[in-house]
Amino acid sequence: MTKQEKFELVEELSQKLAATDYFYIVDAASMTVEEVNKFRQACFDKGIEYRVVKNKLIEKALGTLEADYSEFTDKAVLKGMSGIMFSPESGSAPAKALKEFRKGMGKDRQIPVLKGASVDSALYVGDNTLEALTSIKSKAELIGDVIGLLQSPAKNVISALSSSGQTISGILKTLEERGE
Repeated sequence: MTKQEKFELVEELSQKLAATDYFYIVDAASMTVEEVNKFRQACFDKGIEYRVVKNKLIEKALGTLEADYSEFTDKAVLKGMSGIMFSPESGSAPAKALKEFRKGMGKDRQIPVLKGASVDSALYVGDNTLEALTSIKSKAELIGDVIGLLQSPAKNVISALSSSGQTISGILKTLEERGE
């Protein structure tokens, strides 16, 4: 790869990282070619882009961004063979895809290994954070939860008024029947 090609790749990767709020860096070094192809297909099926890129190029691309990704270089996230998973819509989708793919691999092969993740510029380092990442809600899910919480008191008031209206009408009907 020529210097110009590397420069263009870093530029393209920088733009992709800047445009994507959610990306994961995984280690797939111990995977066979067949397993990597299956993993790529599993990611593609879930709308996640997976690319294998040299660590130095990833580091240079991260250096061009406004957010501070020094924790990735300090904690050895960018060591060994690295692949990047880009998710355009959900911060938990790559984590769920990793977890689901691992189930198919068996208990003895827990690959690919999560090295680090960036979810809305919050950094997660290490495979032990995978479980926490699977429970992250998307923006649409959070908005739905907030709307549900806001609607709940109004529904309770309407329900109470409706039931008391029926109670009052029942009492009036009973009093009317007694009066006859």
